[in-house]
Amino acid sequence: MPKAWLGLGANIGDPPKQLQEALDRLAGHRQIDLTKVSSTLVNPAWGKIDQPPFNNLVVEIETDLSPDALLEACLAIESAMGRVRSEHWGPRLIDIDIVAYEHQVLNTPHLKLPHPFAAQRQFVMSPLRQIAPEMAVWIFKQAGIRR
Repeated sequence: MPKAWLGLGANIGDPPKQLQEALDRLAGHRQIDLTKVSSTLVNPAWGKIDQPPFNNLVVEIETDLSPDALLEACLAIESAMGRVRSEHWGPRLIDIDIVAYEHQVLNTPHLKLPHPFAAQRQFVMSPLRQIAPEMAVWIFKQAGIRR
């Protein structure tokens, strides 16, 4: 089954609890098998920095969902958990991003793979290196960064 890597983050409410709920919801999806979970890192906000720090982690999954269907599943989990998209890079109860899906490069209006900012975000790359170092190297190469 194809593998994908998801970045999860939260910085309002009870971030550790929300991350665990998101993990439980991902694991409970009938087409997603949660195979690896990184440690949780607490990091300053990125992009819009005048907000509380984020709790972040990365997971590896196996899924027979297409990238688009996986995106819909992630958005549905965010919505079910109460996420409201009111401010770009603003505070959030939960954020689930597709960091990479296999070694696919995709550039559509609604989904870009690998995630266009992944290589710039230590809060993504550090946990990704914990669970999938080869994927971290591939993402850096896609971004034109030699490591």
